[in-house]
Amino acid sequence: MANTIVGLDLGTTKIACIIAEVDREELKIVGVGTAPSEEGLRRGVVVNLEKTAKAIEKAVSEAELMAGVKISSVYAGIAGDHIRSINSRGVIAVSRGGNEITQADVDRVIDAAQAVAIPMDREILHVIPQGFIVDDQKGIKDPIGMAGVRLEVEVHIVTGAVASAENIYKSIKRAGLKVDDLVLQPLASSQAVLTPDERALGVCLMDIGGGTTDLALFFEDSIRHTAVIGLGGNNLTNDIAIGLRTPTDQAERIKRKYGCAAAQQVKEDEIITVQGVAGREEREVSRQVLAQVIEPRMEEIFSLAHREIKRSDYGDMLGAGVVLTGGASKLPGAAALAEQVFNQPARVGEPRGLGGVSDAVKDPMHATGVGLVLYGFDKRFRKESLDEDKLFDSILAKMKGWFGELFNG
Repeated sequence: MANTIVGLDLGTTKIACIIAEVDREELKIVGVGTAPSEEGLRRGVVVNLEKTAKAIEKAVSEAELMAGVKISSVYAGIAGDHIRSINSRGVIAVSRGGNEITQADVDRVIDAAQAVAIPMDREILHVIPQGFIVDDQKGIKDPIGMAGVRLEVEVHIVTGAVASAENIYKSIKRAGLKVDDLVLQPLASSQAVLTPDERALGVCLMDIGGGTTDLALFFEDSIRHTAVIGLGGNNLTNDIAIGLRTPTDQAERIKRKYGCAAAQQVKEDEIITVQGVAGREEREVSRQVLAQVIEPRMEEIFSLAHREIKRSDYGDMLGAGVVLTGGASKLPGAAALAEQVFNQPARVGEPRGLGGVSDAVKDPMHATGVGLVLYGFDKRFRKESLDEDKLFDSILAKMKGWFGELFNG
């Protein structure tokens, strides 16, 4: 349907499909479907095409049933520790008579900025303008129509492994769907959970997924730094399984029901029952012991993120602090622990500002899926898209050039 937008979040733990309809320029969620990834993905990367395709089909069918519509294409997210990003700058002389800057000049200066050396097995996914400089005048968002003889641009370049992107396309095609666009997951999540004030003042978004933790730094309403840490909620589950000597599926259940990221917030007399391995007897364990297993791993994830932020040029510009999202961010005490590690204010971000069955997606675990829907809405229906969208358009054409048969077959 022309007025239907679909976001497909391909996560290590789960695959989520979110269907939205545009009604009088308003976005309403009408269908939500989830399915376990069934080991089809690892750390955000497809490792089994067949299992991934089946999980996609299951999540899509569930969302279609709720929405009462049939879908044919999706906006899909890409993540994984193969993602790399750099900041770059391009400069040109304005060519037009009268020194008026045109769209052609903007295109040329962005092309100049992305002329960076990258390995053969990697491709540029996104080139996102951070700001333009006209004759040493900084802080310009849109230079078209201005007068000047020298035009510069500062851009954020995101690269990824070609093979990882190709396997995402293959999995989605095998599930009988087409890809409208491929979007970096932390950028999608940012549209769902960050406020304009946070993006302007400076904020770090931490999307703590099952296999990875994705970071995105914003300042003055532009993306400044992105990174991926190869730890996530699954590491917490494994720690619990080993520390409490219980099967992995039980460890996941215990984490979700009783987990806490700050041991000091748990009373010593709170007791939980832990199932033994291979038929061994159940045991009673203090919930504080569980928190003492979880807290060091969460602290490690936050510390690695803090180190990554300090490596960027914007680590001291987080006026709005840190926003946590993703499944593991729901653990009680997560925001308090983040505040200790970052020495910054922190909050848990949930998708907001949507109609329809929005209660079903008001959960940090759906931040990426909702963000993908919002991205598609901005791109397809709004007259004035975000600055990033103007250059996101190029990714689909680029992907078609890499493996056109996946689009045309």
